[in-house]
Amino acid sequence: MDASLSGVSAPARLAADGEAISHEELALATRNHGLPLEALRYDVTPPGLHYVLVHYDIPAADPDAWRLGVGGLVRDALSLDLASVRALPAMTARVTMECAGNGRARLEPRPVSQPWLVEAVGTAEWTGAPLSALLAEAGVAAGASDVVFTGADHGVERGVEQDYQRGLPLAVATGEDPPVFVAYEMNGQPLPPQHGCPLRLVVPGRYGMAHVKWLREITLVDRPFTGFQQSVAYRYRQTAGDPGEPVDRINPRALLAPPGFPDFMSRTRVVDAGPVALTGRAWSGFAPVTRVVVSDDDGRFWTDAEVDPPDGNRWAWQAWRATWRATPGDHMLTARAHDAEGHVQPIAQSWNRGGFGNNRVQQVPVHCR
Repeated sequence: MDASLSGVSAPARLAADGEAISHEELALATRNHGLPLEALRYDVTPPGLHYVLVHYDIPAADPDAWRLGVGGLVRDALSLDLASVRALPAMTARVTMECAGNGRARLEPRPVSQPWLVEAVGTAEWTGAPLSALLAEAGVAAGASDVVFTGADHGVERGVEQDYQRGLPLAVATGEDPPVFVAYEMNGQPLPPQHGCPLRLVVPGRYGMAHVKWLREITLVDRPFTGFQQSVAYRYRQTAGDPGEPVDRINPRALLAPPGFPDFMSRTRVVDAGPVALTGRAWSGFAPVTRVVVSDDDGRFWTDAEVDPPDGNRWAWQAWRATWRATPGDHMLTARAHDAEGHVQPIAQSWNRGGFGNNRVQQVPVHCR
């Protein structure tokens, strides 16, 4: 830790027993919003409803003056303006992004950070240039191992002053399954400021921290990248001294669009007795979702829902639906996803210090009148 910043940026910590959400966490929550769950009705999330996580500040970006550098272990270093990136072969992909900390606020003890419940997700159609095309133009030199992506957002975290950076192994960065790309459009329009204007990385199947926003530099290096966001921040660890395992692919999750209408404060839903349509979305960064089951008694008994196939959008969420025969009284609705590689959404979540990958099933309290 930089001693001059020790009073500004505190170490990571866990909330004490009974400790309420702090003013600092509330301030983060006002900056970083989740998806309103009724917006699960959209195949493609409108940009203003898509979840947002900004580590530092949204940079003041002038698209006309922006340059993307490609350097390090390359044959020809590049400095590309936005028009040059747009001139490269383009691709469009529908991709679901989810914050790695989604569900953190439901853990006990609670890791003190952005207090997500279950809404840190969204799906957009991103358009941009394949990273493989950019690197082919620069020419990958012998010995290159990792590709490092640097954003224009700058801040301090746990005492470390930094630009936001993440890395990918070269084989992943240039692979076709999934294709990694540099996006300049979201849902057919230029990227909004909060989503990385004018350029961002899109890495399908991986949690949101990999999708570097306000991308200004791509650097090829000869060893695995060990920057703060790679080797310190985003790790599954049980203790502070544990080196942990990297946070990477998105764990399977099903979300239910809450039925009926809500109470303002508790968000408890109210429905009438009889058949109630349940709908939602499910996704996994490992493989397509093949099964979703729903329960009205907090997971004691399950019923299969109907799940739409990926239908050409391998890296996007899939719609599901079921009919619930609601009876008068109080119920706890939940849904659970299974993917094609055998990953199953857990009913109870194992704990980790960062609150990452918490895909424990959603719980929706419903009063049937």
